[in-house]
Amino acid sequence: MHKIVLKGGEGEIIEKKSRFIATVAPVSDEQEACAFIETVKKKYWDARHNCSAFVIGEKAQLTRCSDDGEPSGTAGRPMLEVLLGSEIRNVAVVVTRYFGGTLLGTGGLVRAYTQAVQAGLASCEIGTMRMGVTLRIDTDYNSIGKVLYVLNERGIEQQDSSYTDRVSLTVQMPAEESEELQKALTEATCGKVEMESLGEAFYVDKTS
Repeated sequence: MHKIVLKGGEGEIIEKKSRFIATVAPVSDEQEACAFIETVKKKYWDARHNCSAFVIGEKAQLTRCSDDGEPSGTAGRPMLEVLLGSEIRNVAVVVTRYFGGTLLGTGGLVRAYTQAVQAGLASCEIGTMRMGVTLRIDTDYNSIGKVLYVLNERGIEQQDSSYTDRVSLTVQMPAEESEELQKALTEATCGKVEMESLGEAFYVDKTS
């Protein structure tokens, strides 16, 4: 189980007149992360520093961070620690600093970059990747409305659908809830539904 960014965001803090702007985005690989970092650097080209960190892989197989001119260990590493501690994977963050004229010291910088990333993550939409099961649900046109109602009531999203002589939907959900769903769908459609397991798969839980 790990978390992912469904929708990136931006957060900002002010520390002794220095502005720290954290920009967060989902990334799938190192190339995408580097491209995102360069885009943010171009956007904030006039800033004193654009420090960065990213985590790739569900087990954090690849991590990188940069202090971008700040004293060693005061920016990139603390930023990376926030990402790792949040259990969010496949994510990149850039914290842009506009210097306010007052030196913050080592401890102050660590604290500011840490808080900036936390603010950035707080502005994002986060989902949890859980191991579940992929199910195919087959029904007729008269019953599809009832099937969709039951799915919507439980917050289960369609992955795919096919409308031919019958209606076929593909959904992903926790394996332990599939039996209960089968029962609810059978009751709602008076038995005019078939459900088949297509195997295990990761799915996004937006409620956690």
